Amino acid sequence: MTTAPSPETDEAPQPATPAAARPGPWRPLRPLVLRLHFYAGLLVAPFLLVSALTGFLYAGSFQAEKILYADEMTVPVGDTKLPVSRQVAAARVAHPEGDVTAVRPSPEDDASTRVLLSGVPGVGEGHTLAVFVDPYTAKVRGSLEQYGASGALPLRTWIDEFHRDLKLGENGRLYSELSASWLWVITGGGLVLWFSRARARRKLRGSSGRRRTLGLHGNLGVWAAAGLFFLSATGLTWSTYAGESIDELRTAVGHATPSVSTTVGGAGSAQGGGGGGHAEHGGAAAGSASGGASADGVGLDKVLAAARAEGLGDPVEIVPPADASSAYVVKQVQRSWPEKQDAVAVDPGTGLVVDVVRFDDYPLLAKLTRWGIDFHTGTLFGLANQILLMALMLALVVMIVLGYRMWWQRGRGSAFGRPIPRGAWAQVPPQVLVPLLAVVAVLGYFLPLFGIPLAVFVVVDVILGEIAYRRGGREYGKDAAAGVK
Repeated sequence: MTTAPSPETDEAPQPATPAAARPGPWRPLRPLVLRLHFYAGLLVAPFLLVSALTGFLYAGSFQAEKILYADEMTVPVGDTKLPVSRQVAAARVAHPEGDVTAVRPSPEDDASTRVLLSGVPGVGEGHTLAVFVDPYTAKVRGSLEQYGASGALPLRTWIDEFHRDLKLGENGRLYSELSASWLWVITGGGLVLWFSRARARRKLRGSSGRRRTLGLHGNLGVWAAAGLFFLSATGLTWSTYAGESIDELRTAVGHATPSVSTTVGGAGSAQGGGGGGHAEHGGAAAGSASGGASADGVGLDKVLAAARAEGLGDPVEIVPPADASSAYVVKQVQRSWPEKQDAVAVDPGTGLVVDVVRFDDYPLLAKLTRWGIDFHTGTLFGLANQILLMALMLALVVMIVLGYRMWWQRGRGSAFGRPIPRGAWAQVPPQVLVPLLAVVAVLGYFLPLFGIPLAVFVVVDVILGEIAYRRGGREYGKDAAAGVK
């Protein structure tokens, strides 16, 4: 985010060259890219700053959660784990309120089993109460509110919700979508401006003041660019409006995330498969049941055994039938590499597997979406993934601070800078301008929180230019022809 003129604007005028006499299509585009980068950096940066700070905290919350909730999450290793049904029965004795929504059997020797209850008084909407049970003794070790498919506990839940919507609900999600919609634009504009003038970059070496700030800002942006592009793209996959467009596109090309059929006796409503692009940062554990874990049928132990026979290793989640015509769903919930996202449906009357979905059979876009979201949330590569995300967020914070510092150093923060010279659009060759406008229009349609603010930026810039013109400012057409940025 270079919220200041590009490096060459601080240089002394250079003698005209044959190349300068024949400007290519880039030369008239550069002032437009500069002003877009400037306005977006200046006005969107506060939202990006909140996203970066809360994203940094979220990446660190995984390790903090293990420490803070160690008593509930871990148990002394025993000899033999008890049947899951006994563990669930113990949880229900301790917490008879609500309905069993899902069960996550102990995935490791020292891990507790989680029994998830919905409809519990005092538990937030869309959240569940996780009852932690010692798998060796069936002793209840405690209970905590849980949120999302990743099993976030109170600390991570609070940070997650603040990162996603500022604790303002659905309307608050617009802030995070705005950040994701513009992060790639600001990053791309900065790269174009930075690499377009190698000679000007060399002049930054050993410089001081605003030039030094610009050098630090630009170099850091180059190193962080790939990660920022990735975070922007993956953040859009589960946003409100852009995410819906992405889901529709995936469905249209046959790359939607498949899900296992839960209707006993035939294909019907699907539930509990791998989870779509919105499975993280917004969904409680899938499924619902009215006492499903203790309902009539073959029972949880035989259902789990049937899933094991199909090759579903830990960690898994068992979702009880939603009604009399539905099956149990057992699905793998490992979000670290390698992904384990297979799912099976088991007939509660016979214990037979009636449907299977394998992660290996997911369409390519569905796999990429799953991997992208898990990398974005810090689960795909575990601790290394989380450290990388924290480093990216710190880099973004520093770039934002440096960008505002350049703005202050240039004009002491007293003005928005010079408007785009009049005539800049007119000097862009039609063969470049027409496709450019078409691309912007398409992007604005599918990414409304890019398109609408862009229209606002243009209107503001035109108004500022008109005010300066009426006050007797410079002759914009001449400035544009001279290449003033």
